[in-house]
Amino acid sequence: MKTIEQILHSARTVAVVGLSDKPDRASLEVAGYLQRHGYRIVPVNPAYAGKEILGEKAYATLQEAADALAHEGQRIDVVDCFRKPEDMLPIARDAIAVRAGTLWMQLGIENQQAADLARAAGLDVVMDHCMLIEHRKLGASA
Repeated sequence: MKTIEQILHSARTVAVVGLSDKPDRASLEVAGYLQRHGYRIVPVNPAYAGKEILGEKAYATLQEAADALAHEGQRIDVVDCFRKPEDMLPIARDAIAVRAGTLWMQLGIENQQAADLARAAGLDVVMDHCMLIEHRKLGASA
């Protein structure tokens, strides 16, 4: 199990599940921050599929995002989730299916069943932490 610091230092590609283009949403603030610090952001939100957020094409599902990245020889390192705790179990299954490295649940999001499933499949899991806050704390950079 990697530490938060190890995850932030080794990750390059972050699929942001629930990313919105609305300026008042935390997902957009966090994704923009991560992008400015060298991470590739991959928006995953069916409401925006085919459109661009932060200059990156949005996908309806993690599988579609992973397939597109595979054509570029890349993979999803972190699945960063801005969804309700009760939505996390299918997202954990999808993260496992695309062989992501980490399932990351943002501040206020905890789902032990999803965490246990992801860990059992070999993923690192972070719950109830914000990637932006943790990155700032560590002074980390991609």
